[in-house]
Amino acid sequence: MVSHVDHTEQTYTSSSPNGVSRNLRGWRRARRAQKIIDNCAHPDYRPMLQDYFDRASATAPGKHTPHMIEEALSWHAPLPT
Repeated sequence: MVSHVDHTEQTYTSSSPNGVSRNLRGWRRARRAQKIIDNCAHPDYRPMLQDYFDRASATAPGKHTPHMIEEALSWHAPLPT
């Protein structure tokens, strides 16, 4: 989850320095998210992302795009000094 993104539903390939998750078109958003966590997220962040995704999937109403908006956006807040 990011604070803002302009996108279309024409997602074909997601890639990063850590990997590639191909052919995401036509997949449910939750399945796309799982593939990106598994194949593209930096290994240091995978446990945190997986934990968030699992909890959001279990509690998000509708579950089309599982998220917990307050927690998701808090990842963008500066850390206290």
